[in-house]
Amino acid sequence: MPLSRITLTGLSLAFIVAPVLPATAQSLNLTLAGASPGGLWTLLGAGLDAVVKANDPNSTITYQTTGGGFANAAMISEGRAEIGLIHDAELAIAAQGGEPFSAPIENLRTIGYLYDWAPMQFVTTRSFAEEHEVDSVDDFAAAQVPVRMTVNRAGNITGQIASAIMAAAGADDEAIAQWGGAVVQAGSSEQAGLLQNGRVDLYANGVFVGHSSIREIENALDIKLLSIPADVRAQIAEEFSIAEFTIPADSYENQPEAIETLALGAVLIASAEMSEEDAYTLTKALIDNLDSIRSVHPAMADLDTTLLTRETAVPHHDGALRAYQEAGLIE
Repeated sequence: MPLSRITLTGLSLAFIVAPVLPATAQSLNLTLAGASPGGLWTLLGAGLDAVVKANDPNSTITYQTTGGGFANAAMISEGRAEIGLIHDAELAIAAQGGEPFSAPIENLRTIGYLYDWAPMQFVTTRSFAEEHEVDSVDDFAAAQVPVRMTVNRAGNITGQIASAIMAAAGADDEAIAQWGGAVVQAGSSEQAGLLQNGRVDLYANGVFVGHSSIREIENALDIKLLSIPADVRAQIAEEFSIAEFTIPADSYENQPEAIETLALGAVLIASAEMSEEDAYTLTKALIDNLDSIRSVHPAMADLDTTLLTRETAVPHHDGALRAYQEAGLIE
């Protein structure tokens, strides 16, 4: 028998008798677009890496330092990272094509909501509040108070939302300037010092209740937190796709009343181009090992599957949806 015929016959027999092995999911090797080094998002990156390793020791998630949520939306959309963290408000802006984007980003998909409890906190001194009879952010416009306010730097979503809240309450930047006040942009680490040193009258930022920056102010000054009226909360919640939030009474010294405000959250996103199997494997690992995320920081202790599966400004990835349905978490 010619050699070529023997070879072909052997190959044919091999295909007939060889067992058909089941397909197995490949290990994940993903890059997570986060933010600057340190801080909660870095810890979340470590937690997500622990999550996937718990289900498959060969899987890994590598944290990549970036400019934050807006930058991450572009990175994920363009395939420069597989997954990313983004504030819920930033995700809504990206999906709508608002500034800084020139057009809607249509291929972002939700993997899971990770937290929604970083409230916008407007902090002034009790003496300033009493002098101008200010209890709520709309009181500035009512009395045309010459307030000097500090918000986060341009491009930071907390500064954008703080200014939007004040504008909705009748105190936009131009009006504040006309009343003799000013809006000062500064980094988070600088804002507390500006209020402590008397260079501004009002601190506005989106941080967790009891954040070190506000504790720092509280240790130096008698502070007062200002509430946001219901109509302003409703307007801003719809515009930025964020939730209303109540800062419990006695969260700070001399704060006997609850404060009604709005809160930012963080969402884990991927591109629609991520394979369904990878998104499913990632989401299933997240469901199976949620304690790994809860344990990264005390602020994450309240994360549960109800929040994890909540809808955001963009739809769930098909793979994430399959994992949640399989776990009985959504229909």
